[in-house]
Amino acid sequence: MAASTTPVVALTLGDPSGIGSELIARLLARPEAVQQANLVLIGDPWLWEQGQRIAGVQVATAPLADLAAVRGRSDTRLPAFVAVDTVAPSDVVQGQVGAAGGRSVLQVLNRCMDAALAGEIDAICFAPLNKQAMKMGGLRHEDELHHFAEYLGVTGYFCEFNTLGNLWTSRISSHVPLKDVARYLSRERITQAAELIYHALRASGIASPKVAIAGFNPHNGDGGTCGREEIDIIEPAVQALHARPWPTPDPFHGPFPADTIFLKAQAGEYQAIVTMYHDQGQIAIKLLGFSRGVTVQGGLPIPITTPAHGTAYDIAGQGKASVEATWQALLIACRMGTAQRASQAAAAA
Repeated sequence: MAASTTPVVALTLGDPSGIGSELIARLLARPEAVQQANLVLIGDPWLWEQGQRIAGVQVATAPLADLAAVRGRSDTRLPAFVAVDTVAPSDVVQGQVGAAGGRSVLQVLNRCMDAALAGEIDAICFAPLNKQAMKMGGLRHEDELHHFAEYLGVTGYFCEFNTLGNLWTSRISSHVPLKDVARYLSRERITQAAELIYHALRASGIASPKVAIAGFNPHNGDGGTCGREEIDIIEPAVQALHARPWPTPDPFHGPFPADTIFLKAQAGEYQAIVTMYHDQGQIAIKLLGFSRGVTVQGGLPIPITTPAHGTAYDIAGQGKASVEATWQALLIACRMGTAQRASQAAAAA
Protein backbone atom coordinates (compact mmCIF):
# COMPACT_ATOMS: atom_id res chain seq x y z
CA MET A 1 0.00 0.00 0.00
CA ALA A 2 1.42 3.42 -0.92
CA ALA A 3 2.26 5.68 1.99
CA SER A 4 -0.31 8.26 0.87
CA THR A 5 -3.18 5.79 1.20
CA THR A 6 -2.03 3.90 4.28
CA PRO A 7 -4.52 4.55 7.10
CA VAL A 8 -3.38 5.55 10.57
CA VAL A 9 -5.17 3.28 13.05
CA ALA A 10 -5.06 3.99 16.78
CA LEU A 11 -5.16 1.12 19.28
CA THR A 12 -6.00 1.38 22.98
CA LEU A 13 -5.45 -0.98 25.90
CA GLY A 14 -8.99 -0.87 27.26
CA ASP A 15 -10.02 -1.28 30.89
CA PRO A 16 -6.82 -1.79 32.92
CA SER A 17 -8.56 -4.33 35.15
CA GLY A 18 -9.50 -6.58 32.25
CA ILE A 19 -7.86 -8.51 29.43
CA GLY A 20 -7.32 -5.58 27.07
CA SER A 21 -3.58 -5.12 27.46
CA GLU A 22 -3.01 -8.86 27.02
CA LEU A 23 -5.10 -8.84 23.85
CA ILE A 24 -3.21 -5.91 22.30
CA ALA A 25 0.12 -7.54 23.18
CA ARG A 26 -0.95 -10.76 21.45
CA LEU A 27 -2.27 -8.76 18.49
CA LEU A 28 0.88 -6.71 17.93
CA ALA A 29 3.07 -9.79 18.30
CA ARG A 30 1.58 -10.93 14.97
CA PRO A 31 3.70 -9.62 12.05
CA GLU A 32 0.63 -9.67 9.80
CA ALA A 33 -1.18 -7.30 12.17
CA VAL A 34 1.52 -4.63 11.94
CA GLN A 35 1.45 -4.88 8.14
CA GLN A 36 -2.22 -3.85 7.94
CA ALA A 37 -1.79 -0.12 8.59
CA ASN A 38 0.29 2.60 10.20
CA LEU A 39 -0.54 1.48 13.74
CA VAL A 40 -0.19 3.58 16.86
CA LEU A 41 -0.80 2.32 20.38
CA ILE A 42 -1.73 4.87 23.02
CA GLY A 43 -1.72 3.92 26.70
CA ASP A 44 0.02 3.82 30.07
CA PRO A 45 3.54 2.33 29.82
CA TRP A 46 3.11 0.16 32.93
CA LEU A 47 -0.12 -1.31 31.53
CA TRP A 48 1.51 -2.06 28.17
CA GLU A 49 4.41 -3.80 29.93
CA GLN A 50 1.94 -5.78 32.03
CA GLY A 51 0.02 -6.88 28.95
CA GLN A 52 3.18 -8.19 27.28
CA ARG A 53 4.17 -10.00 30.45
CA ILE A 54 0.77 -11.69 30.79
CA ALA A 55 0.72 -12.65 27.10
CA GLY A 56 4.28 -13.96 27.27
CA VAL A 57 5.47 -11.80 24.36
CA GLN A 58 7.77 -8.85 23.77
CA VAL A 59 6.75 -6.30 21.15
CA ALA A 60 9.13 -3.63 19.87
CA THR A 61 7.52 -0.23 19.31
CA ALA A 62 8.62 3.16 17.99
CA PRO A 63 8.09 5.81 20.70
CA LEU A 64 6.41 9.03 19.63
CA ALA A 65 5.58 12.12 21.63
CA ASP A 66 2.10 12.60 20.25
CA LEU A 67 -0.51 11.19 17.89
CA ALA A 68 0.11 14.15 15.57
CA ALA A 69 3.48 12.65 14.60
CA VAL A 70 2.18 9.27 13.46
CA ARG A 71 1.13 10.07 9.89
CA GLY A 72 4.53 11.47 9.01
CA ARG A 73 6.41 8.27 9.85
CA SER A 74 8.47 6.96 6.95
CA ASP A 75 9.01 3.53 8.53
CA THR A 76 5.88 1.75 9.77
CA ARG A 77 7.39 -1.70 10.28
CA LEU A 78 7.03 -1.20 14.03
CA PRO A 79 3.85 0.03 15.69
CA ALA A 80 4.21 3.50 17.16
CA PHE A 81 3.66 3.98 20.89
CA VAL A 82 2.38 7.20 22.48
CA ALA A 83 2.78 7.00 26.25
CA VAL A 84 0.20 8.63 28.51
CA ASP A 85 -0.27 8.59 32.28
CA THR A 86 -3.92 8.07 33.11
CA VAL A 87 -3.97 5.65 36.03
CA ALA A 88 -1.56 4.39 38.68
CA PRO A 89 -1.01 0.64 39.12
CA SER A 90 -1.97 1.00 42.78
CA ASP A 91 -5.42 2.25 41.77
CA VAL A 92 -6.22 -0.86 39.70
CA VAL A 93 -7.37 -4.22 41.04
CA GLN A 94 -7.14 -6.86 38.34
CA GLY A 95 -10.48 -8.51 37.68
CA GLN A 96 -12.56 -5.88 39.49
CA VAL A 97 -14.61 -2.97 38.19
CA GLY A 98 -13.28 0.39 39.34
CA ALA A 99 -13.73 4.13 38.78
CA ALA A 100 -10.01 4.69 38.15
CA GLY A 101 -10.08 2.24 35.25
CA GLY A 102 -13.16 3.88 33.81
CA ARG A 103 -11.54 7.32 33.95
CA SER A 104 -8.45 5.93 32.24
CA VAL A 105 -10.51 4.52 29.38
CA LEU A 106 -12.32 7.82 28.89
CA GLN A 107 -9.10 9.85 28.86
CA VAL A 108 -7.45 7.63 26.27
CA LEU A 109 -10.50 7.45 24.01
CA ASN A 110 -10.92 11.22 24.21
CA ARG A 111 -7.30 11.67 23.13
CA CYS A 112 -7.99 9.43 20.15
CA MET A 113 -11.11 11.37 19.21
CA ASP A 114 -9.22 14.66 19.47
CA ALA A 115 -6.72 13.20 17.00
CA ALA A 116 -9.54 12.07 14.72
CA LEU A 117 -11.08 15.55 14.73
CA ALA A 118 -7.66 16.98 13.87
CA GLY A 119 -7.27 14.57 10.93
CA GLU A 120 -4.31 12.82 12.53
CA ILE A 121 -5.79 9.30 12.56
CA ASP A 122 -8.21 7.44 10.28
CA ALA A 123 -9.69 4.73 12.53
CA ILE A 124 -9.75 3.56 16.15
CA CYS A 125 -9.71 -0.01 17.44
CA PHE A 126 -10.17 -0.13 21.21
CA ALA A 127 -9.68 -3.04 23.57
CA PRO A 128 -12.67 -4.03 25.75
CA LEU A 129 -14.05 -1.54 28.22
CA ASN A 130 -16.60 -1.80 31.02
CA LYS A 131 -19.62 0.50 30.98
CA GLN A 132 -20.11 0.39 34.74
CA ALA A 133 -16.50 1.38 35.34
CA MET A 134 -16.80 4.19 32.82
CA LYS A 135 -19.96 5.51 34.46
CA MET A 136 -18.20 5.35 37.83
CA GLY A 137 -15.33 7.26 36.21
CA GLY A 138 -17.46 10.03 34.75
CA LEU A 139 -19.29 8.73 31.65
CA ARG A 140 -22.56 10.69 31.40
CA HIS A 141 -24.12 8.65 28.59
CA GLU A 142 -25.84 5.26 28.42
CA ASP A 143 -22.85 3.79 26.55
CA GLU A 144 -19.62 4.66 24.79
CA LEU A 145 -21.30 5.09 21.39
CA HIS A 146 -23.40 8.01 22.63
CA HIS A 147 -20.26 9.52 24.18
CA PHE A 148 -18.42 9.19 20.87
CA ALA A 149 -21.32 10.76 18.97
CA GLU A 150 -21.55 13.80 21.22
CA TYR A 151 -17.78 14.26 21.37
CA LEU A 152 -17.47 14.08 17.58
CA GLY A 153 -20.44 16.38 16.98
CA VAL A 154 -22.69 13.82 15.29
CA THR A 155 -26.22 15.09 14.67
CA GLY A 156 -27.51 12.35 12.34
CA TYR A 157 -28.53 8.76 12.99
CA PHE A 158 -25.97 6.42 14.58
CA CYS A 159 -26.10 2.89 15.97
CA GLU A 160 -23.92 -0.08 16.87
CA PHE A 161 -23.18 -2.79 14.33
CA ASN A 162 -22.24 -6.26 15.46
CA THR A 163 -20.33 -8.37 12.99
CA LEU A 164 -19.29 -11.96 12.57
CA GLY A 165 -17.21 -12.45 9.45
CA ASN A 166 -19.38 -11.33 6.53
CA LEU A 167 -22.56 -11.13 8.65
CA TRP A 168 -23.36 -7.75 10.19
CA THR A 169 -26.30 -6.63 12.33
CA SER A 170 -27.64 -3.23 13.31
CA ARG A 171 -30.51 -2.42 15.64
CA ILE A 172 -33.21 0.18 16.01
CA SER A 173 -32.87 0.38 19.80
CA SER A 174 -29.87 -0.56 21.87
CA HIS A 175 -29.18 -0.35 25.61
CA VAL A 176 -32.73 0.38 26.75
CA PRO A 177 -35.17 -1.62 28.89
CA LEU A 178 -37.15 -4.18 26.90
CA LYS A 179 -40.44 -2.61 28.04
CA ASP A 180 -39.46 0.60 26.19
CA VAL A 181 -38.40 -0.95 22.88
CA ALA A 182 -41.68 -0.49 20.98
CA ARG A 183 -41.59 3.28 21.28
CA TYR A 184 -38.25 3.36 19.45
CA LEU A 185 -39.74 1.76 16.34
CA SER A 186 -40.31 4.20 13.48
CA ARG A 187 -40.10 4.16 9.70
CA GLU A 188 -37.35 6.78 9.83
CA ARG A 189 -35.15 4.85 12.28
CA ILE A 190 -35.53 1.64 10.29
CA THR A 191 -34.63 3.26 6.97
CA GLN A 192 -31.70 5.11 8.54
CA ALA A 193 -30.36 1.95 10.19
CA ALA A 194 -30.68 0.02 6.94
CA GLU A 195 -28.95 2.73 4.90
CA LEU A 196 -26.17 3.09 7.46
CA ILE A 197 -25.29 -0.60 7.54
CA TYR A 198 -25.49 -0.86 3.74
CA HIS A 199 -22.90 1.87 3.27
CA ALA A 200 -20.74 0.54 6.12
CA LEU A 201 -20.64 -2.90 4.47
CA ARG A 202 -19.54 -1.33 1.20
CA ALA A 203 -16.82 0.61 3.03
CA SER A 204 -15.64 -2.63 4.65
CA GLY A 205 -15.13 -4.28 1.25
CA ILE A 206 -18.47 -6.01 0.48
CA ALA A 207 -19.31 -4.74 -3.01
CA SER A 208 -23.02 -5.59 -3.26
CA PRO A 209 -24.49 -6.23 0.20
CA LYS A 210 -27.94 -7.71 0.74
CA VAL A 211 -29.72 -6.44 3.86
CA ALA A 212 -32.61 -8.24 5.58
CA ILE A 213 -35.05 -6.43 7.87
CA ALA A 214 -36.34 -8.32 10.91
CA GLY A 215 -39.89 -8.22 12.17
CA PHE A 216 -40.72 -7.21 15.73
CA ASN A 217 -43.49 -9.55 16.92
CA PRO A 218 -43.61 -13.37 17.07
CA HIS A 219 -44.25 -14.81 13.59
CA ASN A 220 -43.96 -11.32 12.06
CA GLY A 221 -47.20 -10.37 13.80
CA ASP A 222 -49.29 -13.14 12.18
CA GLY A 223 -51.02 -10.71 9.84
CA GLY A 224 -51.80 -8.24 12.61
CA THR A 225 -53.28 -10.73 15.07
CA CYS A 226 -50.11 -10.66 17.19
CA GLY A 227 -49.16 -7.00 16.89
CA ARG A 228 -49.34 -4.46 14.06
CA GLU A 229 -45.79 -3.05 14.05
CA GLU A 230 -44.92 -5.04 10.91
CA ILE A 231 -47.95 -3.71 9.02
CA ASP A 232 -47.90 -0.13 10.27
CA ILE A 233 -44.17 0.58 10.58
CA ILE A 234 -41.73 -2.03 9.27
CA GLU A 235 -43.29 -2.93 5.92
CA PRO A 236 -43.75 0.75 4.95
CA ALA A 237 -40.10 1.37 5.88
CA VAL A 238 -38.96 -1.45 3.57
CA GLN A 239 -41.18 -0.08 0.78
CA ALA A 240 -39.60 3.35 1.27
CA LEU A 241 -36.15 1.77 0.90
CA HIS A 242 -37.25 0.04 -2.32
CA ALA A 243 -38.40 3.36 -3.74
CA ARG A 244 -34.95 4.96 -3.48
CA PRO A 245 -32.04 4.54 -5.93
CA TRP A 246 -29.03 2.51 -4.70
CA PRO A 247 -25.59 1.83 -6.16
CA THR A 248 -26.31 -1.92 -6.27
CA PRO A 249 -29.48 -3.78 -7.30
CA ASP A 250 -32.28 -4.65 -4.86
CA PRO A 251 -30.31 -4.46 -1.59
CA PHE A 252 -33.17 -4.55 0.99
CA HIS A 253 -35.62 -7.36 1.83
CA GLY A 254 -38.16 -8.15 4.54
CA PRO A 255 -39.54 -8.00 7.07
CA PHE A 256 -38.78 -11.60 8.04
CA PRO A 257 -39.74 -13.38 11.29
CA ALA A 258 -36.91 -12.90 13.76
CA ASP A 259 -36.77 -16.59 14.69
CA THR A 260 -35.80 -17.62 11.13
CA ILE A 261 -34.01 -14.61 9.69
CA PHE A 262 -30.58 -15.74 10.87
CA LEU A 263 -30.99 -19.04 9.07
CA LYS A 264 -31.23 -17.09 5.80
CA ALA A 265 -28.14 -15.10 6.68
CA GLN A 266 -26.23 -18.18 7.77
CA ALA A 267 -27.01 -19.70 4.37
CA GLY A 268 -25.38 -16.70 2.70
CA GLU A 269 -28.53 -15.00 1.38
CA TYR A 270 -27.86 -11.81 3.35
CA GLN A 271 -24.76 -10.03 4.67
CA ALA A 272 -26.66 -7.81 7.11
CA ILE A 273 -29.73 -7.91 9.32
CA VAL A 274 -31.48 -4.87 10.77
CA THR A 275 -32.90 -6.00 14.11
CA MET A 276 -35.45 -4.18 16.24
CA TYR A 277 -33.77 -4.48 19.64
CA HIS A 278 -30.54 -5.55 21.33
CA ASP A 279 -31.05 -9.21 22.16
CA GLN A 280 -32.89 -9.99 18.92
CA GLY A 281 -29.55 -9.83 17.14
CA GLN A 282 -26.98 -10.22 19.89
CA ILE A 283 -28.09 -13.64 21.09
CA ALA A 284 -27.80 -15.08 17.59
CA ILE A 285 -24.46 -13.40 16.76
CA LYS A 286 -22.85 -14.46 20.03
CA LEU A 287 -24.14 -18.00 19.71
CA LEU A 288 -22.78 -18.24 16.16
CA GLY A 289 -19.30 -17.05 17.14
CA PHE A 290 -18.77 -15.30 20.47
CA SER A 291 -14.96 -15.40 20.25
CA ARG A 292 -14.89 -13.80 16.78
CA GLY A 293 -17.54 -11.07 17.02
CA VAL A 294 -16.76 -7.40 16.48
CA THR A 295 -18.68 -4.24 17.35
CA VAL A 296 -18.50 -1.36 14.87
CA GLN A 297 -19.70 2.08 15.93
CA GLY A 298 -21.89 3.14 13.01
CA GLY A 299 -22.72 6.65 11.86
CA LEU A 300 -19.58 8.36 13.20
CA PRO A 301 -17.17 10.43 11.09
CA ILE A 302 -14.37 7.94 11.80
CA PRO A 303 -14.46 4.11 11.89
CA ILE A 304 -14.33 2.80 15.47
CA THR A 305 -14.24 -0.94 16.20
CA THR A 306 -13.79 -3.22 19.20
CA PRO A 307 -14.11 -6.94 19.98
CA ALA A 308 -17.73 -7.68 20.88
CA HIS A 309 -16.85 -9.61 24.04
CA GLY A 310 -16.24 -7.80 27.30
CA THR A 311 -13.38 -7.23 29.70
CA ALA A 312 -13.48 -10.86 30.92
CA TYR A 313 -12.59 -9.97 34.50
CA ASP A 314 -12.84 -13.66 35.42
CA ILE A 315 -9.73 -14.54 33.38
CA ALA A 316 -7.83 -11.24 33.62
CA GLY A 317 -4.13 -11.79 34.26
CA GLN A 318 -4.25 -15.52 33.54
CA GLY A 319 -2.71 -15.38 30.07
CA LYS A 320 -5.47 -17.28 28.27
CA ALA A 321 -7.50 -14.59 26.51
CA SER A 322 -8.27 -15.28 22.83
CA VAL A 323 -7.15 -12.55 20.46
CA GLU A 324 -9.32 -13.62 17.49
CA ALA A 325 -12.08 -11.01 17.92
CA THR A 326 -9.50 -8.26 18.42
CA TRP A 327 -7.74 -9.36 15.23
CA GLN A 328 -11.05 -9.20 13.34
CA ALA A 329 -11.78 -5.76 14.84
CA LEU A 330 -8.39 -4.51 13.63
CA LEU A 331 -8.97 -5.86 10.11
CA ILE A 332 -12.32 -4.05 9.85
CA ALA A 333 -10.83 -0.82 11.22
CA CYS A 334 -8.02 -1.02 8.66
CA ARG A 335 -10.35 -1.73 5.72
CA MET A 336 -12.72 1.08 6.70
CA GLY A 337 -9.81 3.40 7.44
CA THR A 338 -8.42 2.70 3.97
CA ALA A 339 -11.80 3.50 2.42
CA GLN A 340 -11.94 6.71 4.46
CA ARG A 341 -8.49 7.77 3.24
CA ALA A 342 -9.45 7.03 -0.36
CA SER A 343 -12.66 9.03 -0.03
CA GLN A 344 -10.80 12.00 1.44
CA ALA A 345 -8.18 11.84 -1.32
CA ALA A 346 -10.89 11.76 -4.00
CA ALA A 347 -12.67 14.73 -2.43
CA ALA A 348 -9.43 16.73 -2.33
CA ALA A 349 -8.52 15.93 -5.96
